[in-house]
Amino acid sequence: MPSDAVASPSPLVFVRQKLATPAGKPARQTGDDYAIADQRDEEIAAALEAAKPAAVLIGLIERPQGVTVLLTERATHLRSHSGQVAFPGGKIDPGEDALAAALREAEEEIGLHSRHIEPFAALDPYLSGSGYRISPIVAQIHPPFDLEINHEEVAETFEAPFAFVMDPANHQRQSREWKGAIRHFYAMPWESHYIWGVTAGILRNMYERLYT
Repeated sequence: MPSDAVASPSPLVFVRQKLATPAGKPARQTGDDYAIADQRDEEIAAALEAAKPAAVLIGLIERPQGVTVLLTERATHLRSHSGQVAFPGGKIDPGEDALAAALREAEEEIGLHSRHIEPFAALDPYLSGSGYRISPIVAQIHPPFDLEINHEEVAETFEAPFAFVMDPANHQRQSREWKGAIRHFYAMPWESHYIWGVTAGILRNMYERLYT
């Protein structure tokens, strides 16, 4: 390597540095079936204000093979979104902020204690088609840690390569009919896991925040 060359930062260092820099024009974050093209800014703002608050934890882990993102697969007996890939997270309870809710849900769902979690950024809110205003909290998770899965809510956890979910070549734009309307959404199938909908949409928003 030439003596004047500057080594590129590791992916996790890059993410921390990039998210610490204020964004330019705020992104209009929307859910997988929210008709952004047909909505004015004030309508989107009103929808976000009226939505129910929730928070999720985007946990990044530095492994020898590269940075990974911690994901869950929801239990199949749940009434909503059963079997879907998700981040740890859920509703924000009265008296909580998004960070407190994300940390609480991570411990309740998968037994990940906050002592292993180092939050460092928050992404713009994401409006889901089911009427939730989701605040994504980005954090570094420091190994070693043990997980204790609450199988009433979560079937399993897994780690997907951060490089894979941040590669736009893996961001499939798909659609399907639901309740008489065509829904458009992102999907990022990885191995046996079908990452799609809100989870894929939040990852896509993170990609746009980092790389565009």
